[in-house]
Amino acid sequence: MDSFNTIVRFMQEGGIFMYPIMLVTAIGIAIAIERFIYLTISKNHNQKMWESLVPILESGDHHQIMQVATESDAPMGKVLAYGLSRSPLARRRDDMETAMEEGLMEIIPNLEKRTHYLATLANIATLLGLLGTIIGLIQAFTAVSSADPAEKANLLSSSISVAMNTTAFGLLGAIPLLLAHAFLQSKTTSVVDGIEMAAVKFLNAITGGGRVEGERP
Repeated sequence: MDSFNTIVRFMQEGGIFMYPIMLVTAIGIAIAIERFIYLTISKNHNQKMWESLVPILESGDHHQIMQVATESDAPMGKVLAYGLSRSPLARRRDDMETAMEEGLMEIIPNLEKRTHYLATLANIATLLGLLGTIIGLIQAFTAVSSADPAEKANLLSSSISVAMNTTAFGLLGAIPLLLAHAFLQSKTTSVVDGIEMAAVKFLNAITGGGRVEGERP
C-alpha cells in the first residue's frame, strides 16, 4: 500500500506532463509486445515449414515443393514460392535467386513494421520529461520571486524536486523502449537471416539436386 501511495504522489507532484509521458510509454509497450509476438510466430512458422520441406526437397518433387511453399503462412514460404513461380525453368539458379530476392524485399517491411516507432517514442518521452521539468522550473522561480526571503530556499528546493519528477519519469519510459527497440531489431535480423539461409539451401537443393544439410533456419 505504501508503494502505491508513493507512486500516486509521484504522479501527482510531476504535473500534467506525466500523463502524455505515460500515454507514449503505453503505446510503445503495446507496439513492442505486438512485434515480439509477430516475430516469434513468424520464426516458429519458418522453422516448422522448413522441417516439413526438407524431406520433399531431397525427393525432388517440385510440384509438392510448390504446394507446400504456397500453402504455408510462413514468410519463408512466400519467398520460396516467389522463386519457383517466377522461374519457368526451375533449374536456372540466377532467375530463381533474383525472384527470391524480390520476394524477400516484400517480406522485410512486414517484419520491420512499427519497430522504428519505438526509438521515436523513446525520444518523445525523454523530451516531454525535459519540457515538463523546464516549465516546472519556470513556475517555481516565478513563485519564489514573490515569496518571503526566509522561505525562498525551502520553496525553491521543493519546487525543483517536483519539477525533476517529469524528467525521471520520461527516462523511466524511454529506457525500456530503447532496449525493446534494440532487441526487436536483433530478432528481426535473425528472422531475415534465417530466410536467406533457407533460400540458399533451397536453391542448392533445387538446382543441384543435392542433400539439404546444415542447421535449420
